[in-house]
Amino acid sequence: MADASNFVQGVDTSFMVIFGIISFFLIGITATMIYFVFRYRKSKHPKAVQIHGNNMLEIIWTIIPTVLVMVMFYYGWMGYKPMKEVPDDAFTIKSIGRMWNWQFQYENGKVTDTLYVPKDRAVKLDLVALDVLHSLYIPAFRLKQDLVPGKEEFMWFIAGREGDFDLFCTEYCGLSHSSMTTSVVVMAEDKFDKWYIDTTTVAPLISDKPGALGLRIVKKNGCLACHSLDGSKIVGPSWKGLFGTQEIVLTKGKEREIIVDSAYIINSIYNPNDDIVKGFKKGLMLSYKNELKEDDIKEIIKFMETLK
Repeated sequence: MADASNFVQGVDTSFMVIFGIISFFLIGITATMIYFVFRYRKSKHPKAVQIHGNNMLEIIWTIIPTVLVMVMFYYGWMGYKPMKEVPDDAFTIKSIGRMWNWQFQYENGKVTDTLYVPKDRAVKLDLVALDVLHSLYIPAFRLKQDLVPGKEEFMWFIAGREGDFDLFCTEYCGLSHSSMTTSVVVMAEDKFDKWYIDTTTVAPLISDKPGALGLRIVKKNGCLACHSLDGSKIVGPSWKGLFGTQEIVLTKGKEREIIVDSAYIINSIYNPNDDIVKGFKKGLMLSYKNELKEDDIKEIIKFMETLK
């Protein structure tokens, strides 16, 4: 079976070399310690004897560890170096991490919450963190890279096997860090090309139920990581029965009463720190001006109206 990515062999070889060396010394040192406990126990040697140094022994246990460390460095470097050498013809996808979801933006305008890539083709992920530290990890590909706000980061790979592979965040990024998961879907290149050029609305995925499109939008943008639908308190106010109610908010440090209407929802999504609902903290939500259009927000509001 083909490797899941072009980096599997290099990383696995490095791991096995390092694991083999440390296992050898773990077993060897433990066995030696146990032998010494019985060989030089007090009942056999009641009087301690001073042992002077041995220059040859000092040289040996300096040279051997140095050689072994350099061997481990060599295999580690040979597995790591290709990860920074991106092919010029790599297919680029912008990968955005925020509390607490992933979003992938393609050059033709497609936006997904699942990473779709072609098999046997170099793919480069431009990594962007919008709020705090995140870390994109694809275990089957042997790839992990931290996302640092304000810093340009990337990773690349060539997927060698079709299928679905786990992708998640390995940098603790807050309350719902554990739910920041998605998948990498590797497709045959012809199937991927067909999927990629089809920019029509994915109507079959959306039911006729009122608010269905809005639910899909909030799931795609990770809104439900902070806002519950059952009345429970998470990071932000629950959406259950919220629309149309009266709420007390803090505006520039002063309390005032507002109606949760369309204008308030739009402003809260675009300028989340203007009006903070009493009992919740400021600064935990970033603006979605670049992610959501007003038409998207209208669909979200339709969905909220169903949550009686």
